[in-house]
Amino acid sequence: MKETAISIRQDGKRIWRGKCASDPQLLAAVIRKRAPYVRRIVFETGPLSVWFYHALTAEGLPVICIDARHAKAALDMAANKTDANDADGLAHLAEVGFYREVRVKGFDSMLIRTVITARRQLLKMRLQISNQIRGLMKTFGLVVPKGAGSVFERNVRELLQGEEKLARIVVPMLRAWSNIRHQIAELSKQLAAMAREDQHCRLLMSVPGVGTVTATAFAAAVEDPANFRNSRAVGAWVGLTPRRDQSGEVDHDGHISRRGDNQLRALLYEAAAVILNRSRDTSTLRTWALELKDRLGFKRAAVALARKLAVIMHAMLRTGELFNPRGGTPVAA
Repeated sequence: MKETAISIRQDGKRIWRGKCASDPQLLAAVIRKRAPYVRRIVFETGPLSVWFYHALTAEGLPVICIDARHAKAALDMAANKTDANDADGLAHLAEVGFYREVRVKGFDSMLIRTVITARRQLLKMRLQISNQIRGLMKTFGLVVPKGAGSVFERNVRELLQGEEKLARIVVPMLRAWSNIRHQIAELSKQLAAMAREDQHCRLLMSVPGVGTVTATAFAAAVEDPANFRNSRAVGAWVGLTPRRDQSGEVDHDGHISRRGDNQLRALLYEAAAVILNRSRDTSTLRTWALELKDRLGFKRAAVALARKLAVIMHAMLRTGELFNPRGGTPVAA
C-alpha cells in the first residue's frame, strides 16, 4: 500500500529494479526516467489496480492489468517470496507475453458497485444487530415477536417498558439499528435513481425476479456488451459454469467454478430463487426452471437459472430488446 516494487527488463535481462511510493504520478516519472521507450507495463489485479490503471493510462503509458491467479503460478516458482522477486516475475511475464489481461472497470461502474457493496454490508449489520437484540432480551424472558422494520422496533420498545436496567443496554443498540435502517433506505434511493436514469437498467428490470440492485450490478459489471464474444461467455465469466476435470480416461464435470464477481453471482442466484419460489408469472423461462427443479432439486435448478439469466440479460443489452416471457428471448421494445 505504501511502496510499489518495480522491475525493468530488456532483451531477456533485468536492467533496473527498485521501489517507489505507491502514487501513479511518481510511478510514471520513474518509468519514464528508467525506461523511456517502455513497451508494456504489467501489474496484478488488487486493491489499487483500478486507480493505477486509469491514472497511468491518463499519463499515456501502455499499462496492462493481468489476472493475479494466472500470475501466481509463475511467481510461485521463485525460491523466496518478496516484492522485488514478484516484480521480476511480472516483468518477465510482460517480456515474453505470457499473461492473461483483464478488463478494468471504469470509475462510474466502480461507483455503482461501491454503492451496492455498502448497502449489502449495512444489510448484514442490521441483521446482526437485530439478532443480537433478540438474543439479549430472550435471556431475560423477553421474546421479541416476529416482525421487521418499524414492527420490530415497536415490539422491542413495548417489551422494555418497566425494564429500565435492560433498556439502558438495549436501547443504544436499537438506535444504532434504526440509524443503519435509515442509511440503507438512502442508499436504496440512490440505486433507484441510478436505475431510472440508465436505459440498460430499465431494460433489464423487465426480466422476472430482476430488481433495481441486480439490474444495476449487472449493467455495471458488463459495461459494454461487446466486451464478451457471445452471451454464453457471461455465465462462465460470473463463475456459474461447471469446472471440468479431464486427464487420461478421467473426464467429469464438478461444481461451478465460482470465479469472477462474487457479488453479481450472488445477486443472480437470488433472482433465480425469486423466480422459483415467489414469482407467479407464466413465462417459458419459469416453466423450464420448475421442470429442472423437479428433476435436479432446488439448488441445481437455481444455479442453472442464474446462468441462463446472465445469458439472457447480456443478449438484451446487446440487442436493446425487452424480455420475452413467451420464449425466454428478447422481443422488440
